[in-house]
Amino acid sequence: MRANRALKLLIIIACVIFMCGNVFAKERSWKDLNKEVVRLHKAGKYGEAIKIAQKALKVAERTYGKEHKNTTTAMNNLAVLYNSQGRYSSALPLYKRALEIGEKVLGKEHPDVATSLNNLAVLYHAQGRYSDALPLYKRSLKIKGKALGKEHPDVATCLNNLAVLYKSQGRYSSALPLYKRALEIDEKALGKNHPSVARDLNNLAEIYRIQGKYFEAESFCRRALAIYEKVLGKEHPHTASSLNNLARLYFFKGKYSAAESLFRRSLTIREKILGKEHVDTATSLNNIAELYLAEGRYSEANLLHKRALTIREKILGKEHLSVADSLNNLGELYYTDGRYSDAESLFKRALKIYEKNIKNENSSITFSLHKLALFYNSQFQRHNFKKIL
Repeated sequence: MRANRALKLLIIIACVIFMCGNVFAKERSWKDLNKEVVRLHKAGKYGEAIKIAQKALKVAERTYGKEHKNTTTAMNNLAVLYNSQGRYSSALPLYKRALEIGEKVLGKEHPDVATSLNNLAVLYHAQGRYSDALPLYKRSLKIKGKALGKEHPDVATCLNNLAVLYKSQGRYSSALPLYKRALEIDEKALGKNHPSVARDLNNLAEIYRIQGKYFEAESFCRRALAIYEKVLGKEHPHTASSLNNLARLYFFKGKYSAAESLFRRSLTIREKILGKEHVDTATSLNNIAELYLAEGRYSEANLLHKRALTIREKILGKEHLSVADSLNNLGELYYTDGRYSDAESLFKRALKIYEKNIKNENSSITFSLHKLALFYNSQFQRHNFKKIL
């Protein structure tokens, strides 16, 4: 009898050890997958990262359950990747679900809940839903400040994101002090050569450019680019973005040759790292096309604008705001080239997309209406001028 009992006890112990080992192996598997997602995302390899992130979410749900902190982390990671590619309809339900679980499991004042709020706000912001994004950004900032302290880098990120929203609304005087505060926090907490500092510098440079403070803008752009090249390398997507920002500054200053060189460097990096059909690649093509338009190189501009439009329609769908931007830019080219009927058609399509996607009045709709009004006004004047002749 004693021998049988001992044997049963050994079997039970062996089963417990096996089960614990199995759980440990699954947990290690999720952690390894999550680390790989983070690594690929930092490297700008979003396509590869999405595949791993999808697998990581499944493993997290099986290992921890559907309402666990690690599961929400996996959801947020996948949603961030979708969002970076403009796949908003895929990202939105993941963000909402992660926020719902986080509030239920961790409480409404937890820093991870603030991260979910911030991520959802970023998506709304990208969709032009500014009134939906603003309260989420503010809630996130309040939670992070209370939980982590006002000098934490996560607080700087919240300040930065809120400032970006204000800039999008044309509220530059509200954005500027937030950008400066974010830079101050990041330099103190992370050091002057951290990628987050480069991000802050780029954003400040954009405000200064808009205000016509080109000297300050160029200085900040160059500092940001130097940090990215040193820390991330000369062929990283963030480096490409920084090159693009400096090129745009040169473009606005009328230094077209210097701008084209940097725009092309940015395009080369994006095509190599992100692929020829990525939304950031389309942005580079669009920017070079705008430069060619300013130089009167219409046929070259036409080809690049069409390529950018095709990529955006394929990746983002035909009703996306970036598609509307491309339509407006191509319409401007056609109008300048005397193709008035084609220009009118594109301006109308762009306006329709803006009105459909943006719930409340903002600069994109106003700009599109203004462009269409200018078009009709110029057509009216041209028609009357012909009559007089």
